[in-house]
Amino acid sequence: MMELIWIDRLRRINRWVALATGAMLLACAAFVLADIILRRLGSSLGGTDEIAGYAMAIGTAWGMSYTLLELGHVRIDLLRSRGGTGLKAMADIFSMIVLTATVTFIAIQAWPVVERSLTNSSRANTPLETPLIWVQVPWFAGWIWFATVSALVTCLALSMVLRGRAEETEAIIGAFAEQETLQ
Repeated sequence: MMELIWIDRLRRINRWVALATGAMLLACAAFVLADIILRRLGSSLGGTDEIAGYAMAIGTAWGMSYTLLELGHVRIDLLRSRGGTGLKAMADIFSMIVLTATVTFIAIQAWPVVERSLTNSSRANTPLETPLIWVQVPWFAGWIWFATVSALVTCLALSMVLRGRAEETEAIIGAFAEQETLQ
């Protein structure tokens, strides 16, 4: 039961993360819309494409952990769907281990990019000359959060399988498409 309490806590945190990310993207959309209207009037705010790109990178990095807990990541589950509870749980655990390893690798590889921008006080090669650290730190933090959530969910699901509760892992690491058909 402890595992489900942790999953519930992670889901609550990630709902707030998703709301904040959505608010950021909504604000970005309003900014782009304002720029489009101003262009029709012969003026422009400028930099909307750059800012929108930054918002998408940050939003994606932070949104992936929410998607993970809502079973929204795409997975090819041909073999998984044909197996029993044990095979499904093992396939899910395997996919979580691979996902965690991949995301952790990306997060580790992202740090030198952030570090270089910090050390060099790098700025975007654009008219806005945005200090890259302003964008890269929240982007990097999103990858770290995703790697952390992924590792925690993997450990919690593995704990459930080892305690003989494999059937309960379906709700936290199963395939969403299959969840829809089960209900």
